[in-house]
Amino acid sequence: METETPKKRKKLRAILVTLLLLVIVMIIFIFVWSSEPEPIDPIKVRQSYPAGEPPVGYITVETVAQTMEALLDKSGGFLSNDITPPSIFMDNMPSFEFGALVQIRDITQILRNDISRSQSQSTEDESLHKAEPAFNINHTKWLLPRAEGEYRKGIKYLRDYRDRLTDPEITHTQFYARADNLRSWLYLVSKRLGSLSQRLSASVGRVRINTDLAGDKSAQQSTNSGQLVEVKTPWLEIDDIFWEARGSTWAIVQFMKAVEQDFDVVIKDKNAQASFRQIILELEATQEAIWSPMIVNGREFGFVANHSLVMSSYVSRANAAIIDLIDLLKRG
Repeated sequence: METETPKKRKKLRAILVTLLLLVIVMIIFIFVWSSEPEPIDPIKVRQSYPAGEPPVGYITVETVAQTMEALLDKSGGFLSNDITPPSIFMDNMPSFEFGALVQIRDITQILRNDISRSQSQSTEDESLHKAEPAFNINHTKWLLPRAEGEYRKGIKYLRDYRDRLTDPEITHTQFYARADNLRSWLYLVSKRLGSLSQRLSASVGRVRINTDLAGDKSAQQSTNSGQLVEVKTPWLEIDDIFWEARGSTWAIVQFMKAVEQDFDVVIKDKNAQASFRQIILELEATQEAIWSPMIVNGREFGFVANHSLVMSSYVSRANAAIIDLIDLLKRG
């Protein structure tokens, strides 16, 4: 009996030490895998074109492809659909990935439905027709088909479209850098940013006036939601929304810089260079380093910061600038 007790203690100690080491290793992996992907440099994308000046559309399409690649190839790979430790315990980076993925889906939709078509009755591009559904597979899907595999296919289809843009003999593949096409994408970006701003602001409980039907006397809605609406994000979702917004704005920054290159003539014609740069500056501010070990949810004027409200401020200003830019692009 006396010899068995020390053996049991040693065995228990060994098990505890092993578990502790496993926890430490997982924490290290979580820390390393939480590193955000590097931004895409449109200048390097332009320089990657092998034969002088790239055709209109090359930079935007290649930037979208590289942005998706950055999500797949970053430290730890694509984490949203991982079902093994430590990935299964992580939620910040998967939320970042989802935010960026939404923007990739949106701009691919605009490429397919607007930018690659001369008018509503024109034929859509076959590669973009395949790329859009490839990017729209559920980001948490890990088996048959696996999300990463479908996203790789989407990248391949985008680059097939890109390569045909560079071939002067293929005249039916086009990228139409027109003001109305740019507006179509900016409308979608504005809606996304408006939604993110509201969700970020709801980190603190707030009662707001219901303005859903404002401006249209004949407007109706399915159910009556009352004049006052209380909006508050559940406590466990606050950091997820913050990281989704950070991922979404990270992707928009890459696309804004690329679009600025390809729509250069349109932007200069509308004298919108300053507006474009201001939007990019506001969005870049959302990517500043976070010095807190966690996303803090203090009151608006309280002792502790509220990271969601700070993020919402930058997102709202960028959205207001985009709305002004859309109005500017409408003018002759």
